[in-house]
Amino acid sequence: MASSQLLASGQHPVSTVIGLEVHVQLKTQTKLFCGCTTQFGMPANSQVCPVCLGMPGSLPVMNREAIKLSVRTGLAINCSIPPMTKWDRKQYFYPDLPKGYQISQFDLPICADGFLEIQDPADEDKTRRIGIVRAHLEEDAGKSMHDEAAGVSDTKIDLNRCGTPLLEIVSQPEMRSSDEAKAYLSELKLLLTHLEVSDCEMAQGSLRVDANVNLHIDVDGKKVATPIVEIKNLNSFRNVQRAIDYEVSRQVVAWEDTGGTIDDAPKTTRGWDDQAEKTFEQREKELSADYRYFPDPDLLPVRLPVEFVDSIRETLGELPAVTRTRLQDQYGIKMYDADVIVNQGKSMIDYFEAAATASGDAKKTSSWVMQDVMRTMKDRDLSIETFPVPAATLGELVKEITDGKLDTSRGRDVFEHLTTHEQSLAEAKTALGIESVDDDALTSLCEQLLASNPQVVADVKDGKQQAVGALIGQARKKNPNANPQAVRQTLLDLIAEM
Repeated sequence: MASSQLLASGQHPVSTVIGLEVHVQLKTQTKLFCGCTTQFGMPANSQVCPVCLGMPGSLPVMNREAIKLSVRTGLAINCSIPPMTKWDRKQYFYPDLPKGYQISQFDLPICADGFLEIQDPADEDKTRRIGIVRAHLEEDAGKSMHDEAAGVSDTKIDLNRCGTPLLEIVSQPEMRSSDEAKAYLSELKLLLTHLEVSDCEMAQGSLRVDANVNLHIDVDGKKVATPIVEIKNLNSFRNVQRAIDYEVSRQVVAWEDTGGTIDDAPKTTRGWDDQAEKTFEQREKELSADYRYFPDPDLLPVRLPVEFVDSIRETLGELPAVTRTRLQDQYGIKMYDADVIVNQGKSMIDYFEAAATASGDAKKTSSWVMQDVMRTMKDRDLSIETFPVPAATLGELVKEITDGKLDTSRGRDVFEHLTTHEQSLAEAKTALGIESVDDDALTSLCEQLLASNPQVVADVKDGKQQAVGALIGQARKKNPNANPQAVRQTLLDLIAEM
């Protein structure tokens, strides 16, 4: 949906206002305040202990690795890191929260005041800077599993996830369309996986999104804001877009019917029904006062010395946005190509750079990587780490095609052979019977073709050079190793001498 539109009645301009809360499970081996494993897929309630179950007398012990990963993320999204952060108790009651409160962070989050640059979906030559309010560290809740589909309406509770380190990244309400929301999420996920702070597997719940949506409506030169709706626990980027688009349309109709504004109604939460493709009301949204935050008495504040933060900053390396620009500048490839390669992760970037260096033709290498390598990976469910054609071998193959030693068609034959045989390029060519055709043999072949096809000679002499195309296929039948481009040029040269 566009960032602004006209209402059906009144023709009032509308702007969509979107803020996202992204909950990211950190890639630690153990939970935030106890030693239970965070491994996914274990039997229900098998990864729990007195601490994450909230048993009386149990005391939390902080996970240092979770602090490091949080700071690492904060630095990458341009946040400031305070000299001290602390833990707070967020009070609410839900079946999958056994303590009756969540250890979180309220007024001193571990990361604050950052931003993320994204490509503007409306103009690929521009970027948008989306502000980030904060990123705070907290423990995850458990998981409620509702069995309404079976007709028994039972709810089962799995507390394995309870206590897993969760970094909540809260954006400013600065996105103006569902396309911008998707672009923001895609860039953030790329950054998080690049930093190896999270695997961001939405299907496993390690990345979850809440979208806050409302409208700003221009009424006689004055801005009127509709009530804010928070759409909870969206589990795919596609659903984020669909939910936002639906909610915008719903709020337009609701405002036309009631005229309700942000001053008249509280913030509410809505769920997303994927099958019905619409949001549904859940409850009024609690305010911070409702959670009765107070400092956790069992946990000391955490000091974050400048030296500690700087030591983490030095490990960040080149971030995806910088790599994307560098690939364009250094190798002269298109922005789209650079974006696709970078989005595949660090291993794909390394593979492309090694192949491009070996081939000496980065643009052609980029085409091979994007078309042939990635297609084969998808078809055979391979990762670039397990891809059977080494980067150096691909580069060597591309170089032979660029140098005219192989035509593209035969090159693809060689590539397909290499994907199923652990051989060098030379061995693959030998196995396929591909041999170089010397100049004398090529000339002799072309002379035979011209002698058998006088009409082609006459047509070319009349200015119809495309007529030689009919002979190229004949040449390939007589000698499959004959390069079509070399055959064409030799035919034209011989006709010119007649």
